Amino acid sequence: MSLDSPWKILKSNQIYDNAWIKLTEHQVINPAGGQGIYGEVHFKNLAIGVVVLDEDYNTWLVGQYRFPLKAYSWEIPEGGGLHTVDPMLSAKRELQEETGIIATKFTEIQKMHLSNSVTDEMAIIYIAQDLQIGDSSPEETEELVVRKLAFDEAYQMVMTGEITDSMSVAGILKTKILIEQGKI
Repeated sequence: MSLDSPWKILKSNQIYDNAWIKLTEHQVINPAGGQGIYGEVHFKNLAIGVVVLDEDYNTWLVGQYRFPLKAYSWEIPEGGGLHTVDPMLSAKRELQEETGIIATKFTEIQKMHLSNSVTDEMAIIYIAQDLQIGDSSPEETEELVVRKLAFDEAYQMVMTGEITDSMSVAGILKTKILIEQGKI
């Protein structure tokens, strides 16, 4: 099986560009030989997520209204980090900004593509432990509610579909497995 692309790009046009994303429309020949278009969203930052765990297996979720969804969402603390910055530093910054928590132990648990059919967005998820609680400092675009709860309650929120954010789902499920295996 060849790992070379079965797609042929005839022409590419940049449709949109801002500080966070670039949208390109490609005129293509698809793998079956048909002509068509393919839209590609390039993300200029890494997606960073943090599952927070204290010594009693409590966690913190962040609730906020998500503009693209037109809905409220409960999530692990998450945000973006420049590709040129150590992702762990971005995770520490996002955690402190959104929750006020400073952690001295970070463990990378997952790297994942968030929607590889139309984007190249890469996510990195950490578990944060050894916590100090402080004051949050959200960005002006964020109106956040921070909620401390038992980790198992957050896990149940994933299982019942109350938490739908992909990084949160993946991070909480992976953390549950690591806890059950005695690795956390």
